Formats: sequence, structure tokens, C-alpha cells
Amino acid sequence: MGVLRCGRFDLDLSQPRIMAIVNLTADSFTGDGSNGDLARALRRAEEALEQGADIIDLGAESTRPGADPVPQAQELERVIRLVEALVSWRVPISVDTLKPVVMKAALTAGADMVNDVNGFRAEGAVEAVRDSQAALCVVHMAGEPRSMQLSPCYSDVVAEVGSFLSERVQALKAAGIESERILVDPGFGFGKSVEHNFSMLKELERFRIHGLPVLAGLSRKSMLGAVTGRTVEERIAASIAAALIAVQRGAAIVRVHDVAATRDAMLVWQAVS
Repeated sequence: MGVLRCGRFDLDLSQPRIMAIVNLTADSFTGDGSNGDLARALRRAEEALEQGADIIDLGAESTRPGADPVPQAQELERVIRLVEALVSWRVPISVDTLKPVVMKAALTAGADMVNDVNGFRAEGAVEAVRDSQAALCVVHMAGEPRSMQLSPCYSDVVAEVGSFLSERVQALKAAGIESERILVDPGFGFGKSVEHNFSMLKELERFRIHGLPVLAGLSRKSMLGAVTGRTVEERIAASIAAALIAVQRGAAIVRVHDVAATRDAMLVWQAVS
């Protein structure tokens, strides 16, 4: 799979990596948001590292379906404090944001990756990240969080999402950003029906646009509840199954809530792969 240039790190992707979710929001769909409580967020990050996380992903604005935007000043204050607190931990720090000002500030504070559900389409987003050495995760989202799940419609979801990702990758490359810094995420749950999501998981290998690594974020999402009938809190087993399917179908990184359980499942899979 090669190496991803990720800020201060060169991340070896010859084996799948685990990205741990650390929510700073008040309205995370899993209910695990720290609502800006720095000590609580640090405990969550420390626990994730102890359990085997390879990357810490920080987000201070919920992108769950129906979520309202967070004021930029609030997002900045929460994200930057945590980046500054974590930068000495010697672990890649990813920041989940769609705001160029937050991207720029996070990179200045020491973040190693920007994870943008808007695919770096906002005015100034490409410019905010272009001259850094950070990894850039291009995510597909149809619409915006408040309305994306109202009536998602595709003729061929895999082809259309793949085309979007390819176009955004080309835009980053045209700005002078090296391929070694780019990865893609088809955006499970971001403007897709249950059927769309499972079609994408089934054909995940098709999202290796230009040979770039794929990140898959399926953890505890509603698509898993739709087939199991389980609540968010009860979706750990389904999340692990989805993560294993994702890596078997080419994902280089899985973004998860349940690090320890995912790591154990990965180790068993790797023992026979």
C-alpha cells in the first residue's frame, strides 16, 4: 500500500491502521462527545492510544445527519487547545473540519492530517492546506449535514462517488499537492441510503482512485443499525465486522470508536491473511 506522508510522520500502510475518534462536540451521534471538556478529551485520546490506535482524529463540529453548524470561534478554541495538548505525544493528529480557518490554525498548532467531509471544496480550503506537509483526506458528502439524508439519490453510487473523489484529487494535484499526501473516503452515511452504503462497502476497492489509500468510517453508523436492529450503543460487533470487511476490500485506515475490539479483530485477521 505504500507510505502516507502525514505531517511529522511517514505512515506505513503495508498493514491497515486504526484511526480513533475523539469527539469534542455536544451532539455526537454516539453520545461520546466531550462538549469541549479538554481533560475528558485527553483521557479519551490516552485510552485510544493504550488500546492500539495509530492516529487520533479530533472533531469539534458534528457531521451527523441533521446537525447544525458550530460557530467558527468555538470550533477553533476547542480544536486548537487539544492539538496543542497532544502534539508532544508523538502520534499523528488528524483534525476533522470543513472550515479553512480551522484547517490553517490546526496545522499551525501541529496537526498532521486534515479530514474534510466537504472534500476541500470550501473557498480557501485548498490554499489553507497546500503548503503544509499534512495528509489530506478527501471525503464525499452529498449536500450538507442538516439535509444530506433527506432524499439521497444516485444512478450508480459507486461510480458517482468515485467520479467526485477523482475530481477533487485532481484539484489538489493541480494545486501542487503531492499524491503521497492524499487519501480518499467515500463518506459512508454522508448523503447515502442504507442500500447506497452497502453497495459502496461491497465495491470498496473501486475507490482506490489513482492508487491512493482509502479510509473507511463505518463505526456504529445507522447503516449497521438498519440491518441488525441494534441501537448505537449496541453496534460494536457490527462495527468490527464492517471494519474487517473494509480492510479485506482494500481500506488502508479504518476510523472507529472501539479501538481495542477493532485491534483484536485485526490481529486475528492478520494472523491468517
